[in-house]
Amino acid sequence: MKGLWLENNQLRLLTDIPVPEPPPGEALVRVLRAGICNTDLELLRGYYPYMGIIGHEFVGLVEQGPEHLLNKRVVGEINAACGHCRFCLRGQLTHCENRTVLGIVNRHGAFAEYLCLPVQNLHPVPENVPTDAATFTEPLAAALEIQQQVILNRDDRLLVVGDGKLGQLVAQTLALTGCELLVIGRHSEKLALLKARGIATGLVDAVKDRAFDIVVECTGNAEGFAIARRALRPRGTLVLKSTYAGNLSLDASSLVVDEITLIGSRCGPFSPALELLATAKVDVEPLIHAHYPLNKGLSAFEEAQRRGVLKVLLDISQ
Repeated sequence: MKGLWLENNQLRLLTDIPVPEPPPGEALVRVLRAGICNTDLELLRGYYPYMGIIGHEFVGLVEQGPEHLLNKRVVGEINAACGHCRFCLRGQLTHCENRTVLGIVNRHGAFAEYLCLPVQNLHPVPENVPTDAATFTEPLAAALEIQQQVILNRDDRLLVVGDGKLGQLVAQTLALTGCELLVIGRHSEKLALLKARGIATGLVDAVKDRAFDIVVECTGNAEGFAIARRALRPRGTLVLKSTYAGNLSLDASSLVVDEITLIGSRCGPFSPALELLATAKVDVEPLIHAHYPLNKGLSAFEEAQRRGVLKVLLDISQ
């Protein structure tokens, strides 16, 4: 089969990758559509020493698996847990000590014609959700994870730093809570997408220091972190939604003095994400910048790395 193979920070299109054989408890999924996200781009920059097929945002058809899923469109949670370590026994599967992670840690990913995942990781896509939109399930679930980790009050002042792919989804999901929300970024055309949904937006200079109860950092760069930290009031909560390829410098003393709560946030719940897509409470279609066939995958990655580009989708098969 064809697939995008990462090795030594170099991405190649290979045409002779064996089709995977699903082990017991797993399904074989023919990938229909897959999305390029910032984590994929960070892997190219050395965020994690991974070798293999990358990609983890996908929609596919089950070709081998349980009867109730055969020939059904599915999306998949990316962490494959062992089921018996201390974290699994506590129900914290995304922190399984022995986990593999689709396209990120010891498991071939979605930028290929086929992938395998445990059956328990798969979620059927509602019929009224288009395949393009369903490709956003994983990052939308990651956005919803914030509400699993932080108690939001209607009088809280929230700031989202970053108007990119993830920032857009975080903003849309937080806006549904009715909180007082501001999103800042550097791209007027991206901020306009949120403004059209009634979400307050602004440029960096719109942020007042020490004015927000909760700040979500979605830029993945040091400047974004500095803005987020500066905007936070004492005893506020700083949520980090981005991965960083390099080290991040911070003033630890100020975190102590201001008694800041720092929360890392990544994978989230798929069922609520699919429900939001099915009920059209979020709109992801405007975030799609371009489609590329798999055999143009290298060009797709070049496009995805251009400044200001939102979601680039790979059309794997039909």
